[in-house]
Amino acid sequence: MYCRLLLTLCFVLLSPLTMAQDISYSRDIQPIFTQNCVACHACYDAPCQLNLGSGEGAERGASKAAVYDGTRTHTQATTRLFIDAHGAPAWRRKDFHSVLEQQGGQAALMARMLELGHATPLPANSKLPKDLDISIERANQCALPGEFADFAGKNPMVGMPFAVTGLTEQDYQRVQRWLQQGAPVDEQALQASPAEAKQVADWERFLNGDGDEQRLVSRWIYEHLFLAHLYFEGGEAGHFFQLVRSRTPSGQPVDIVATRRPNDDPGTDIYYRLMPIQGVIVHKTHITYPLSAAKLAHVRELFFGTDWQVATLPGYGVQHRSNPFLAFEAIPAQARYQFMLDNAEYFVRTFIRGPVCRGQIATDVIRDNFWVFFQDPQHDLYITDPAYRGEATPLLAMPGQLDEIGDLLGLWRSYRDKRNEYEALRTEGYAAAPAPEWSQIWQGNDNALLSIFRQHDSASVRKGLVGEIPQTIWWMDYPLLERTYYQLVVNFDVFGNVSHQAQTRLYFDLIRNGAEQNFLRLMPADARASIFDDWYQYSGKLKAWMDYYPLDKKSPSGLALSGDDPKHQFAEQLLQRFDGLNARRDPINRCSNEHCYRDGLPADLRQAEQALSRLAAKPAAHLPVIEQLPEATLLRVEGEGGRREVYSLLRNRAHSNVAFMLGEELRYQPRLDTLTVYPEVLSSYPNFMFSVPAAQVPDFVTAMEQARDAKAFEKIVERWGIRRTHPQFWQYFHDLTAHIREHEPVEAGVLDMNRYENL
Repeated sequence: MYCRLLLTLCFVLLSPLTMAQDISYSRDIQPIFTQNCVACHACYDAPCQLNLGSGEGAERGASKAAVYDGTRTHTQATTRLFIDAHGAPAWRRKDFHSVLEQQGGQAALMARMLELGHATPLPANSKLPKDLDISIERANQCALPGEFADFAGKNPMVGMPFAVTGLTEQDYQRVQRWLQQGAPVDEQALQASPAEAKQVADWERFLNGDGDEQRLVSRWIYEHLFLAHLYFEGGEAGHFFQLVRSRTPSGQPVDIVATRRPNDDPGTDIYYRLMPIQGVIVHKTHITYPLSAAKLAHVRELFFGTDWQVATLPGYGVQHRSNPFLAFEAIPAQARYQFMLDNAEYFVRTFIRGPVCRGQIATDVIRDNFWVFFQDPQHDLYITDPAYRGEATPLLAMPGQLDEIGDLLGLWRSYRDKRNEYEALRTEGYAAAPAPEWSQIWQGNDNALLSIFRQHDSASVRKGLVGEIPQTIWWMDYPLLERTYYQLVVNFDVFGNVSHQAQTRLYFDLIRNGAEQNFLRLMPADARASIFDDWYQYSGKLKAWMDYYPLDKKSPSGLALSGDDPKHQFAEQLLQRFDGLNARRDPINRCSNEHCYRDGLPADLRQAEQALSRLAAKPAAHLPVIEQLPEATLLRVEGEGGRREVYSLLRNRAHSNVAFMLGEELRYQPRLDTLTVYPEVLSSYPNFMFSVPAAQVPDFVTAMEQARDAKAFEKIVERWGIRRTHPQFWQYFHDLTAHIREHEPVEAGVLDMNRYENL
């Protein structure tokens, strides 16, 4: 009798009705996806475009069409979640297929993929089989339901989660039951709090104000904030908003005008609206920007504190899209530049985290680490000299609007020649201006100094001067900053064809060269050629002769620099003079005494950090283990009392030059590679993790110093490494996001593991 009652109770508890009542997508399923799936399935580089950061993405499903295709000859239709279609039927019309629906008597595609992964568990913390391709460039086959049996038979190791520790038994069973029940989604859209709603209304009232001057300013602001994850002073934690163009005014539901680019013709009357961002926040697209009442007052004063008028509002044709200096010339240039300087970190971050997720179009034209600072508006001729501005504006147009493949070289040469004509004008103008010196460097706030680290096809940007004194330094003025933003963000189309992407890459090469040459104006005239030659070695000299405007070797600098290495001397003086603005002092990589650690650490972590400094800023010729390390390694150091610190170990690859699109590996100089060690998560894309007790950090450092080949490095991985198959992989992986949340809560988001290596 007792057994019969027990069986009856089990049947009732496990009945479809009870299970349906027990499982909620928002409460039970999305957290599992966030923990185990979003690290790969987010943004445009999600395998098969399957985005599991929201119910909308899960219901949209998957597509065989790849967003990243550097060889396509035709522009591809856009497939932006929450923008280009709404609801599963609309996505089916765009050739997305369901992964949640049971079809033809078969379980849902997601259920079968999870079952395949569950049936082939991986040995704990072992290396993956060598023939299992986990690279970011791997082919995604994106099998349809009717193709799955054949696909699984040929690829038994590609179940989900792919090549990583799988779901717990409890989570696996919960997702499978949800799928068996038809995968109902009960997701509720995020809503603004009352305090946020008031500020939303204030900003919308401002942006949708009357008058042509207001319309032009609002258009400019929209084009500069359309990517931002906006957050409000006094707002709710985790609430972010997006600025969009809507067919409907404030007070009505948002109806997004889904143009390919933010500066395309909307084709209708539009209203600027702020709408909550839905779904899981992922770090690689999380580009934050603060809003407040004080910010709104500042923006009003910045753009409307002086009298100016619009004769005619610009259109949306190629001429205005390709040249924002022409489209917005009526707005005071001082206001435009100052708006960008106030939050320079945001704008530089959009260059890399922008609409691409995978940023090699932007990153293979830059070195692996460099510093950026800005020209003061009062010493920028484009701001201060109307005659100069009038001559320069027509020359600042950028390519990429026309993407005819047959005329790629013709288009490129046309814009290159315009740019070099501008450089001639610029060189002449600054030769007649006061010699550049310290007062010409902008010092307005802690955005004045930025550090950029590249990790092959991604990069990170931070306020402050991080790392050793780099090989290259950029000094950006308004035309350089604005052109970079429009070229890499506003006008860049991730769905564009090979011609568009090539034009973007080639012109950004000219911008980089312009920022470097602008910095060289601060160097003694007779030292510039040798510094430039160091940046453009070998084939770089050919590129300089073919495409770059000649280096100014005559105009004097206003700085009193002398000796054999004026660049190094300048950098040391920059650190001293701007110490109050430097958001990140760096005793680990730039240790000037015996204390190579941060203040305020307990004794065990202080000793660990002191030991780690032995790895920093040494060339691979003296620290061979660098050649075994991937681009971005994260190190967890576990101290006493439960405290832990997280360090980024960034491999800075040396190049003879970065002037060409192809053949980058031919320009590597591996013995000159260095390692930056810094106590933050400095990449959205960890390539590997180590977890080391603080007391063992000296042993870890000694092992790294002594490792001279792959076999020795593998022993380090075996002892301290967290491989994809580690039983607690997800705990360690998400602890990196927890570290960000503890130190910079606004910046936290799920990291990406598509580039996590098989060490």
